[in-house]
Amino acid sequence: MKKTKYVKHLAKIQIELAHLQESVQKTGQKVVVLFEGRDAAGKGGAIKTITAKLNPRVVRIVALTKPTERETTQWYFQRYVAHLPAAGEIVLFDRSWYNRAGVEKVMGFCTEKEYQEFLSTCPAFEDTLIKSGITLIKYWFSVSDEEQEKRFSERLTNPRKRWKFSDMDLASRTKWVEYSQAKDAMFEHTDTDHSPWFVVDADDKKAARLNCIAHLLSQIDYHLIKHAPITLPDIDRKNYQRPPHKQQRHIPQRFG
Repeated sequence: MKKTKYVKHLAKIQIELAHLQESVQKTGQKVVVLFEGRDAAGKGGAIKTITAKLNPRVVRIVALTKPTERETTQWYFQRYVAHLPAAGEIVLFDRSWYNRAGVEKVMGFCTEKEYQEFLSTCPAFEDTLIKSGITLIKYWFSVSDEEQEKRFSERLTNPRKRWKFSDMDLASRTKWVEYSQAKDAMFEHTDTDHSPWFVVDADDKKAARLNCIAHLLSQIDYHLIKHAPITLPDIDRKNYQRPPHKQQRHIPQRFG
């Protein structure tokens, strides 16, 4: 998708996201959106695009690091439950409890018993969230082998993206088939009528972001919140004068 076309559509869709945010806040809805998928599939870019013009106090991103020693002894879902939304909030999980069905399974970070228990209990856990009043939406970002390779190569040569390439990415490359099989098993057990997976074809990043956001908007009941006109009051400066410019430490004007 050309940038000019993307920017045009994005401006319109971000206005709808603002309406969605206000409506969720006003009506007290609780929304959870999970973003999963292949490495370099564009999950992070989609999340940033969604949140770019929204209030971070209403729309929060949760991107957890590996569990602490204490967290490994807890009920598996416990550390994710702590980040669930209160009324009027939207939480976007940049990877989620599905780590157990993916990287933990493939890289041997959990036992086979723990893995099987996750597959059997995850649908019930998600049903509980939904019954509690949470709107749960799950996205899987899919990317072709060729496009993924192209993006990995760019990460290695672009200083602005090098941080995205981790040691785990290197290890994952040797287990491509195992990750594919784990994803298939995950879908088989957790793609349910109550909590389905929605696949985002992400070879075209710009189109994928727009398509994902448009679909997200269609999954949540929201409406335009009408605001009364606002008139800015005059400022009573009471003869206030700013201190002399030279008395303050101003940064060098290198640009502009």
